[in-house]
Parts: sequence; structure tokens; C-alpha cells
Amino acid sequence: MKVLVIGGAGYIGSHAVYELIRDNHEVVVMDNLSTGDETFIPKGVKFYFGDITKREDLSKIFETECAIKPFDVVMHFAAKLIVPESMSKPLEYYHNNVEGVRLMLEVMTEHNIKNVVFSSTAAVYGNPVKTLCEEDDITIPVNPYGASKLASENMIKWVCNAYKMNYCIFRYFNVAGADKSLEIGLKKDNLTHLIPITVQTALGIRDKMIVFGDDYDTVDGTCVRDYIHVSDLAHAHVLGAKYILNNNESVLLNLGSNEGYSVKQIIDEVSKYAKVNYEVGPRREGDPASLIASNTKAKEILGWIPQNGLSDIIKSDMEYRKKISNE
Repeated sequence: MKVLVIGGAGYIGSHAVYELIRDNHEVVVMDNLSTGDETFIPKGVKFYFGDITKREDLSKIFETECAIKPFDVVMHFAAKLIVPESMSKPLEYYHNNVEGVRLMLEVMTEHNIKNVVFSSTAAVYGNPVKTLCEEDDITIPVNPYGASKLASENMIKWVCNAYKMNYCIFRYFNVAGADKSLEIGLKKDNLTHLIPITVQTALGIRDKMIVFGDDYDTVDGTCVRDYIHVSDLAHAHVLGAKYILNNNESVLLNLGSNEGYSVKQIIDEVSKYAKVNYEVGPRREGDPASLIASNTKAKEILGWIPQNGLSDIIKSDMEYRKKISNE
């Protein structure tokens, strides 16, 4: 396959690039480097600096590359994704996450590209009424991030129906960990993800961490989430792209582990390596109490089985954090 990875210099996008290359596919990366890192793009992979919200940037890449060989699949990893920030900057989130997708689809249709793999989120479910989220559950997002992703999902479905295209929409649960090479991982100054923040605290990179609320209706009062290793997630994208290309049909799938862990349980797991200093603070606006994925459908349709458990996720993140702190 020839695959355009939009957002391929970011955390999840770069891991997808690595997995595509390991599976011997041709990869082109587009990224505006707002949160991505150009050093994450492997040597030999063609890179275009560009912004998904600028039509001219998209058109240039499609015109140049499709003149050589059309893309078989376009993968989208170019979203803004910080829930609290989306509450204070909803217009930015709708512009990037919805308008960017609209432009991408518009340029795809102009160049007759028929397959898109889209990164969505468990945030579309809002506050689930069941223990396990399934793909046909009701979607009522409780923050602009989730709402912008759901809007994009619906747009993709309508566009693919109108233009006889195929989509693979993945609803992510909590992603963490680093590639086995330790060449790439979650490398940002202002981390917002629980596992790397907890690991940083254990390593003494930060003095303490805040647990946002301990009065939720969960096992220990802290939020419960489903965690998936980033490489397992990335591998699912390779399988999803192949599936829609070979079967000429669309799918919408959860990607998670089928298990939930509370914030305190994550702290306990990381504490096996070193002490984690934390204090309890107020709840964050827009945080549901529990989000756990049913991944049955992904297993059945794609044959996808996560290879890494919670301890593997934490260990790989810790090894990556140690490596970059010494650079």
C-alpha cells in the first residue's frame, strides 16, 4: 500500500509509520509539527510540512504524489486532543478537528482516493451507561473534543456513502507506552496523559502529581480508564487499512484492552518501580467516571489482539522516559 499519514510526526502517527514500514508499505508523512517531532520520521520516508486546515497544503501533496502513484489509503492523526483545553477553546478544536477533516475529504474526492483510516476517540461515548463501551452504544460527548470527533465521524460516513469510499474509524481508549526501539514515544513538555505523568513523578522528573477527584462512583473513587499500548494501536491501523482496501467495505471499531484501571491502580503499578508522590485535587470538567472498551469486534473483524498489558505499557514508557532524560 501507498499510505499518506497526516500527523505522522506525532506520538500515535509516528508509531503507525513504524508499523507500516515494518509491514513493507510505502509511507508519506504530512505534519505541521505543532506537536510532532521531525526526528520521529524514519530516514527514507518522504515528509511534507503542511497543515490539514490549509487546503493548499493538502492539494500540493496530493497533486505531487498522485502524479507518481495514487495513495491507496489516507490515515488521519492530526487532531487536537486535550479535553480540558477543548473546554476553554472549543472553536480551535472544531476548526482543526472538523474543518481539517472536511478539507482532507474534499481533496481526497478530487483525486479519487477511496480509503480513509480515521483516529476517533472513546470520548464520543460521553458518560457510558454500561461497564463496557460497544460500538453501537449511544454517543453523547461531554466535551468539545469528543463532540468534534463525533462530528468528523458522521461527516466521514456521509462522504464515503456519497462518493463510494471506504472508512475505518477507530475509537481509541487511553494510549500509552513507547516503541520497542525506544526511538519514538510520548515526548512533550506539557504531558496530559496519566501514565507518563505518573512515571515522571516516580523518576523524580516532577515533584508530585495531582489526582483529579477521588469521589467518583468507581472502585476507589478515582476515574477508571482502559489502557492500550501505542504499538498495539498502531498495528491495528495497518490491519484496518488492509481490511478496507481488500474488502471494499467500511468498519467502525473500538481499540482498547477490555479492562479498566483506576488512577490509584495506575499509581500502585508504577510504585512498584519507585515511590509516586501525589495529592488529590478537584475534578476536571468534562471527565467521565469510567471508560472501558469492548474490543470484541476488532478481534473478530481484524484478528487484532493486543500484545502488551498494563505492566508492559508502564515499563516501555519508563524506559523511554529514562532514555530521553539522559539525552
